Amino acid sequence: MRLLVTGAAGFIGSNFVHYWLEHHPDDRVVALDLLTYAGNRANLDGVAERIDFIEGDIGDLELGRRLLEQYDIDVVVNFAAESHNSLAVVDPRRFFHTNVIGTQTLLEAARDIGGLQRFHHVSTCEVYGDLPLDTDEVFSEESPYRPRTPYNASKAGADHAVRAYHETFGIPVSITNCSNNYGRYQFPEKVIPLFVTNALDDRELPMYASTQNRREWLHVRDHCRAIDLVLHSDRIGETYNVGSGLEASIEDIADKVLELTGKPETLKTIVPDRPGHDRRYLLDSSKLRRDLGWVPEIEWDEGVRETVEWYADNREWWEPLKERAPVEETAWLRPEAAETGS
Repeated sequence: MRLLVTGAAGFIGSNFVHYWLEHHPDDRVVALDLLTYAGNRANLDGVAERIDFIEGDIGDLELGRRLLEQYDIDVVVNFAAESHNSLAVVDPRRFFHTNVIGTQTLLEAARDIGGLQRFHHVSTCEVYGDLPLDTDEVFSEESPYRPRTPYNASKAGADHAVRAYHETFGIPVSITNCSNNYGRYQFPEKVIPLFVTNALDDRELPMYASTQNRREWLHVRDHCRAIDLVLHSDRIGETYNVGSGLEASIEDIADKVLELTGKPETLKTIVPDRPGHDRRYLLDSSKLRRDLGWVPEIEWDEGVRETVEWYADNREWWEPLKERAPVEETAWLRPEAAETGS
């Protein structure tokens, strides 16, 4: 199989490249990434010599056409996206440009070249909106889309574009809507690596004021396994939710990180909620389990411990990245904002 993996130098994309080459060593992987602030060539260390890496934009139609034709691509796996909810509040346009227009442009390239076996689009649980904290309700694949933030809305728009190209032009597609991922190579702006790296440096762990808001957490390798099963199935045009069923609040995560790093609870600090802060996400993943036999294999305690140990052992990877995170643009993330009300 010949795969074009977009967003391949990002968190989930790079983990997928590592996973795929481990489990399908005879396949050819073409890795495309624009290398924005969250893209990192170092994420592909260990497999760089086994892939064809191209720095470029999924919104470049001519590049998309050239890559699909030159490498005779069978499968596109589209991870490329802007994904920082807080930054999306500050600069929504870049999210719609990359996530909607970029995805549509890649689809257009696939339509122009033809012959693709699958266009797989990686999406998020956040397209469904959020859930009350005091309910057992979950999101199924039939739940209506109710995005609440620019990031959520841009991913929802991309999902609609993928389905439209399938229904209108016959592009063979599939979509996975996944819960929050964690694991190695995650950029330290996201909550788990942010908490871990801050704790390792004895810095404050900034918790949003709604500390009991909950997320469903899935180890990134379990996510990669799910995509593998979807790509090797003959079910075209399907959408699958991918979730572990494990929920944790931001305070649960802070407590777990402090426990594993041996740091004091005094590092926890409260910052104001970001605008549009979602309360809770939880996916019904029974369709994926029933149709394709997928189950998550990595338990929460094991996965978080492994993740903390990886960041502790790889300071040379994350220390330079801390300077690249655009947190200066999101004032409500700063601990002092809680004191000044800014």
